[in-house]
Amino acid sequence: MLKKSGNISLSSYDDIFQTDQSREESQQERVQEIPLSELHPFKGHPFKVLDDDAMQKTVESIAQFGVMTPAIARPRPEGGYELIAGHRRHHASELAGKETMPVIVRDMDDDAATILMVDSNLQRETLLPSERAFAYKMKLEAMKHQGARSDLTSTQVVSKLRANEELGESMGVSRESVRRFIRLTELIPELLDMVDEKKIAFNPAVELSYLKKEEQKDFLEAMDYAQATPSLSQAQRLKKFSQEGKCSLDAMCAIMSEEKKSELDKVTIKNDVLRKYFPKSYTPKQMEDTIIKLLEQWQKKREKSMER
Repeated sequence: MLKKSGNISLSSYDDIFQTDQSREESQQERVQEIPLSELHPFKGHPFKVLDDDAMQKTVESIAQFGVMTPAIARPRPEGGYELIAGHRRHHASELAGKETMPVIVRDMDDDAATILMVDSNLQRETLLPSERAFAYKMKLEAMKHQGARSDLTSTQVVSKLRANEELGESMGVSRESVRRFIRLTELIPELLDMVDEKKIAFNPAVELSYLKKEEQKDFLEAMDYAQATPSLSQAQRLKKFSQEGKCSLDAMCAIMSEEKKSELDKVTIKNDVLRKYFPKSYTPKQMEDTIIKLLEQWQKKREKSMER
């Protein structure tokens, strides 16, 4: 008696006649030449694309050799592509008069795309504090989302603390450093710009980030009034005043008008005062050397008079 045959799965024509190599090639990512007009910036991209000397060198290189490293993008639901890596190359290509650039297109969800976007930019040698701050924040949120979703398949939830640690390890910094950089995202744009411009130091800026937004706006006025930037001690007191509900404009002006210890320990003589005592041809170095010699002579006279 004949046995019932089981389900027979018929291979397609392509499966039968494709070689292993051709199957492998079809699964590999391909580099495509995509019009620049179809490539759009990543939503919330925290890295600034500046027309500086480095950009000019990139423009010259692309004009001569083209884009050597393909960008990475993903399809947009509304059409075109969202750049994940390659924003500077895209801008440089526009300046170089190119119409297309080589791109690898990947289907990626928001979190995976965010992590790749951040990682591809954090390798740059020079980053502004604001760029690092928002990049850390975006990557941390993406890692937390991924951890929460993986819990649905019985993987341990990535807690906020653990996510901070993992992010710090991947960036080569401590968990505390990650936390402090992310605090900068709480600053109003005017203060954050001053941190980027090195007008406000990093540590005082972290303390100022705890001030309410309206207090931060008043603080700009207090700095202008005192013509001074905050020390760490001043910023810490302002933070405490804010927590106690005492951070008024008058209080901020009073704190910012204080003489800092560094200023009390410093002696400054204005150039126009010194110039009265030296020939016009003297350089600042010659003036300094002469002052030191005169002080040494004065010290020797004092020592002799004290011996008598």
